[in-house]
Amino acid sequence: MKLFIDTGSVSEVEEIAPWGVLTGATTNPSLLAAEATDPGETIRQICELVDGPVPAEAVSDSAREMVAQGHALTRIHEHVVVKLPFSPQGLAATRELVQDGIRVNMTLVFTAAQALMSAEAGATYVSCFLGRLDDIGEDSAAGLAEVINALGRSEGRPEVLAASIRGPRHAVDAAKLGCDIATIPARVLRQMTTHPLTQAGSSASRRTGRAVRSSPTGSELSPANTPASAGRRQSGQTGVRCGLRVPSPVSSSPCMARRTIVFDHRSEMRVARRTAAA
Repeated sequence: MKLFIDTGSVSEVEEIAPWGVLTGATTNPSLLAAEATDPGETIRQICELVDGPVPAEAVSDSAREMVAQGHALTRIHEHVVVKLPFSPQGLAATRELVQDGIRVNMTLVFTAAQALMSAEAGATYVSCFLGRLDDIGEDSAAGLAEVINALGRSEGRPEVLAASIRGPRHAVDAAKLGCDIATIPARVLRQMTTHPLTQAGSSASRRTGRAVRSSPTGSELSPANTPASAGRRQSGQTGVRCGLRVPSPVSSSPCMARRTIVFDHRSEMRVARRTAAA
């Protein structure tokens, strides 16, 4: 399942795009209005940052105006997809825009019947809103599953986009159901990176790293400044060795096992073990 960010904030996209997980973004008039910037410029910057589809919404009840706004939106950037609200007027505008070679994201789709009509009109994406279904006491996962199953897996069908994602569970449910895309607020994307055990493990690794670096028996773990390492770099060797003598737990002879920690140019670490007479 592809991940989009649902936002009107350039700074949020600048924060999360470097993670390498985004393939697109969605915006809406409310999100754009919350930012003290020109909406068109915001959309353009988001398109540049995600380098993928960015549905931007036309705001009108008239099919003719939707078409006119759709053409204007696509002139902002080549990645813009025209987002239209589901309605008879939205269907008519979708058909006309598609005939003009413009991609459409039909939004506010809550039923399989609406999804089928959007597909027939030529929509590239249909957005199903999970959080809003939950708000009225409906089973959002069941509703999304119905949309996905109705559209099937035929070539040329619209991609199903799960929207109104309120938490990581919504995103996971959408993936399990076979949804094509989930568009997720920055707040939820951040939540998806965290877990108490992940944080505890990272803290332990950092403590271990500090302890090794401060060990009196080992060379510093940043040996780039030593003459020997400079010589190795000139000779093409990428490994840097620093020895720590520790007792061998498997040897019955009065020997010491010498563990050599090797750091290569990819910042990977491997441990080579050799036995030498004490």
